Amino acid sequence: MPSTLPYALIMLIAGIGVPVLAALNAALGTRLGSPVAAAAILFVVALSITLVVLAFGKPSAVVAATTAPRHLFLGGALVAFYILSITWVAPRFGVGNAVFFVLLGQLISAAAIDHLGLFGAQISPLSLTRAGGIGLMAAGVFLTQQV
Repeated sequence: MPSTLPYALIMLIAGIGVPVLAALNAALGTRLGSPVAAAAILFVVALSITLVVLAFGKPSAVVAATTAPRHLFLGGALVAFYILSITWVAPRFGVGNAVFFVLLGQLISAAAIDHLGLFGAQISPLSLTRAGGIGLMAAGVFLTQQV
């Protein structure tokens, strides 16, 4: 089994990027006077970068999307909801507070997805130990937001 360290590092960097993304896009939305315009610009930049990476990867995989179950495309709606909501909420509620609730939602959702094996995820039952760990993580995230 390959080392999980590279995966952990990639996701750590992705996690670092979430509040940075929230702060940058919130600031752009405030500067433009439109969180929706900021979100649209973010998606244009993201799409451009993704298309470049796709061109160097496996562009033929896009054709396979025509046979994929339609519910699998709801991920795009969830990304749009996240970007629009964090861009609008962060300047009013604070980046830290907004990301706290995002993280709490991620912990709850990830535990349910893993426990039930939803969407083809590897099943990882929610044991008492795992639930306790998630609770400690949630408490830790909560404590970081206390003044």
